[in-house]
Amino acid sequence: MNTVTQKTNENTAVRLDKWLWAARFFKTRALAREMVQGGKVQYNGQRSKPSKVVELGATLKVPQGHDIKEVVVREIHDKRRAAPAAQAMYEETSESIAARTANAEARQAGALYSPRPEHKPDKKQRRDIIRFKHQ
Repeated sequence: MNTVTQKTNENTAVRLDKWLWAARFFKTRALAREMVQGGKVQYNGQRSKPSKVVELGATLKVPQGHDIKEVVVREIHDKRRAAPAAQAMYEETSESIAARTANAEARQAGALYSPRPEHKPDKKQRRDIIRFKHQ
């Protein structure tokens, strides 16, 4: 049955913005279209249009929060599915996973060296800060 669904999916032409939406990278198709038009999403290492037809085995770089995921297209669907089924539509590369892990560790280490105060300074403390800055 799996080969039957792959054959029907290969014959179906799916736009890049629609595939990104179906794979749950973006909440709406309009947001996916804006990201592709803005050059944030790369298709096989190049900028592309939202109407680009997605092919099996294509490499995409998609921004997610602070990181950029590099994924390979494994399945093509034009309908939005449940999260586990959507995650089966692509496979993240090992380099991308390593880079995201390194970035997360760097962010955590940076947060330790620049702690935030527990509360805002009161009026006297603000005056002292201003006085200190003007010296």
